[in-house]
Amino acid sequence: MREAPVISVETRLDAAAVPLTGKNAAAFRRALLRWYDQHRRDLPWRKTRDPYRIWLSEIMLQQTRVAAVLDHYRIFLERFPNVQALAAALEDHVLAAWSGLGYYRRARMLHQCAQQVAAQHGGCFPRNSAALLALPGIGRYTAAAIASIAFDEPVAVVDGNVERVLQRFTGINLTTAQTWLHAQALLANSRPGDFNQAMMELGATMCVPREPRCLMCPVRKWCATQGDVTRAEPPSRQKKKQLWCALDWRDGNGNGSKAGKVRLVQRPRKASLMPGMWELPQSAARPRPLPASAHWRTFRHSITITDYTVHVLRNARLEGTPPAPQGKWIAIDRIPQIPITGLTRKILKAGGII
Repeated sequence: MREAPVISVETRLDAAAVPLTGKNAAAFRRALLRWYDQHRRDLPWRKTRDPYRIWLSEIMLQQTRVAAVLDHYRIFLERFPNVQALAAALEDHVLAAWSGLGYYRRARMLHQCAQQVAAQHGGCFPRNSAALLALPGIGRYTAAAIASIAFDEPVAVVDGNVERVLQRFTGINLTTAQTWLHAQALLANSRPGDFNQAMMELGATMCVPREPRCLMCPVRKWCATQGDVTRAEPPSRQKKKQLWCALDWRDGNGNGSKAGKVRLVQRPRKASLMPGMWELPQSAARPRPLPASAHWRTFRHSITITDYTVHVLRNARLEGTPPAPQGKWIAIDRIPQIPITGLTRKILKAGGII
């Protein structure tokens, strides 16, 4: 979900660009909310008005699929059930609970925000979007989502799903300012939180980027394009790289049980990507010589704009210039308390180590 800059209230739409007014707007709102009430996905953050839980879900869902968030959301709440518990936690423990979701700056900002809410607001989130905007890591979208869902403030949200719905709905290449103003003009003030979630749900399940399900859309009759929007596919920015990881674990009996240890390396605290996280020793250079018996498994893994083919080796030392660090032995039962990278978690789980 993308944050957008705040647009001046003096910005106005041309009359021809207004999608619906009067009775049509009211009918649109009723149809959308009726569909949402009957067909919305059963998601845990939709069963609460607690601003802490709503805020947590919105931060987790930024640039992350719903399916990937569900388990992390549950586990995170078990460890940090309220904003005071999160504020009192060590950053490394927060990062450990976040491990696997990626974009770890979100977790650091989440922690800072919790500390500010606890210290400056008595552990209570501000009840309006303007005050929420002053908190670390909360932009216009997140502030509006929390305020509308938790506190019924009549303020619209725009994420990628809502933006796509409005572009198709109007048939106009809207600017950012126009998109936010359209969203606000359509908002159902009586149920702002539900309406905002309904717009996002429509974009996520019906008005999807490719092959929109127009025949099933509850507001199709008011749509200018009905999905017939020709867009050039953007060129892929993904890079492809190879990576070699050394998986080495042991215990007192030599059988690799969970009472043992695994060798990990900590990334530099000032690294631009995932600073301070722990990971398996790795190298971009293929080890030579590489006995066939050393290769264990191959994984596919993506980090931001890079797709990696990851070759996991057993009982092998990595070479390189500079030499790959060999790391430290970390007790396996300590791993839940330290921040490990998503790739390392994937490999250790596949090996039955955690």
